[in-house]
Amino acid sequence: MVDRYLTVAREGVHGSEIKRSRFLCALAPAPSERTALDFVRRIRGEHPGATHHCFAYVIGPDGRLHRASDDGEPGGTAGTPMLQVLLGREVRDTVAVVTRYYGGVQLGAGGLARAYGGAVSAALDEIGTVERRRLALVTVTTDHQRAGRLENELRAAGRTVREVSYAAEVTLRLGIPEADLPAFRSWLADATSGTAGCAVDGAAYVDL
Repeated sequence: MVDRYLTVAREGVHGSEIKRSRFLCALAPAPSERTALDFVRRIRGEHPGATHHCFAYVIGPDGRLHRASDDGEPGGTAGTPMLQVLLGREVRDTVAVVTRYYGGVQLGAGGLARAYGGAVSAALDEIGTVERRRLALVTVTTDHQRAGRLENELRAAGRTVREVSYAAEVTLRLGIPEADLPAFRSWLADATSGTAGCAVDGAAYVDL
């Protein structure tokens, strides 16, 4: 199972112009194929006068589910270069749509491939990516007296504190690398004199 991967940081658009053709690359997080296709349809609706809406998406931490479309451009000159950028930069759970407004100058097969692939690469550079890591979801319960110091120590140690809630006891929800669990349990016992509870509630990919 994949331990970590990159995904696009947020939805965004980057524009460029090549020989009077305008290329707008829209990127968005896509946790499922349906989400990706809905985004493609939305971008089509926002640019009804565009010449082409080529797209590529990669779904899943291992990138096993992926698809590309040239949307009328010569075969292999648009969707495939876009997909190659996503795969080559190890970006997952992401959809890219490049909308082209034709400017009247033919770019040729090589020029098209560079334009579409370059549009995705430039958009990733501008919008940015975040790392997701598979973490065990850990719930720690402790008393109010120890809670503040414990939270500070966890954050100072670089632990991913996802949520803190106060009731009769204080509950801290964390993300811990699965390999670190034995050492974390031992540390927690020492830090709280064995008074804190610690339960593992499965695992998930968490943005770091």
